[in-house]
Amino acid sequence: MRILVIEDHDEVARFIVKGLKEERYAVDCAGTGTEGLSMARIGDYDAIVLDVMLPGMNGFEVAAALRAKGVASPILMLTAKDQVEDKVRGLDAGADDYLVKPFAFAELLARIRALLRRRDQLAPAELQVADLVLEPVSHHVVRAGQPIDLTNREYALLEFLMRNKGRACTRTSIIEHVWDMHFDSDTNLVDVHIRHLRAKLDDSFSPKLIHTVRGVGYVLREE
Repeated sequence: MRILVIEDHDEVARFIVKGLKEERYAVDCAGTGTEGLSMARIGDYDAIVLDVMLPGMNGFEVAAALRAKGVASPILMLTAKDQVEDKVRGLDAGADDYLVKPFAFAELLARIRALLRRRDQLAPAELQVADLVLEPVSHHVVRAGQPIDLTNREYALLEFLMRNKGRACTRTSIIEHVWDMHFDSDTNLVDVHIRHLRAKLDDSFSPKLIHTVRGVGYVLREE
């Protein structure tokens, strides 16, 4: 999952970005409303964490502009104000949820997960293809009953493939969701990480689940 954080306070932004990356999300960050609006319109984000008090365009204006442009990514709005009027204004502008500062990171994370579940409607508590099972909350991965130890990047790549099971994922789409926007698309890191996943998930098991789609990318499916 790829998340955009729009927050002008450096310390708060670093706190959120660090925590989300530790939870194996790919994260981009913008420091102004104008920059965040531009990034959200160009990028494909699964969720947006948006501060209200921003230089230039404020969070209300950014949310309204995103919805006017047809950007449907769930928006979690952050603010130091807890007045009902501000919450109503944020929700009316297009935000999906509202969190008052200061907040516990565990609550921020839970609200993001809730927004992603709501976006996916009846999202399962676990993802499964054949005997491969991934639990998004605990980050536990098991194949044929055997725990699989993955790095953060391998886990993020596997989760993306499993959420798109049966669908060919291009290298570009993988880069956009698993790596941040500054990733060099000319490198072969996607192919390297796919090889690592195959070594852990496919080499000692049957059937093989990770398949190459020639000229396109990769797909996770049971044949």
